[in-house]
Amino acid sequence: MAKVPVQFSLNGEEKAEFVDSGSTLLKVLRDKMGDTSPKGGCLQGTCGSCSVVVDGELRLSCLTLAETCDGADIQTTAGLASDGVLHPLQRAFMDEFAAQCGFCTPGMIMAAKVLLDANPDPTREDVIEALSGNVCRCTGYEPIIRAVLTAARSNSQNAA
Repeated sequence: MAKVPVQFSLNGEEKAEFVDSGSTLLKVLRDKMGDTSPKGGCLQGTCGSCSVVVDGELRLSCLTLAETCDGADIQTTAGLASDGVLHPLQRAFMDEFAAQCGFCTPGMIMAAKVLLDANPDPTREDVIEALSGNVCRCTGYEPIIRAVLTAARSNSQNAA
């Protein structure tokens, strides 16, 4: 298989790697970059556990070819905390007990981040819609929805 050069920013750090043509972003992030926060759930684009943010848009890394991300800005949950301080979404997921097995959590958090970046004061319905591409088999979704709304309130209080 042919190798192709790929350069991108991963959680604020410039990365460069030769990857197999046709490799998914999920495989490159986990196997080449050591970022295991995106999870390989279904590997078919239906569960959302591999969700990352590419140039501000939510993407399924299991379906995204790494070579299409050349020059992109990529964010994963591993890059959300800053100087040992959890991101408000990470904190809210802990405080609201929104993670049980934790497998879906990275994708849920990234979907919620994209929502809150675009809409800092979402309704419950906005949150449900934003998370609709992510599957959780443990929580029943209520703690997750609460966590996103809690993070939104936290962000608005910090901005005031």
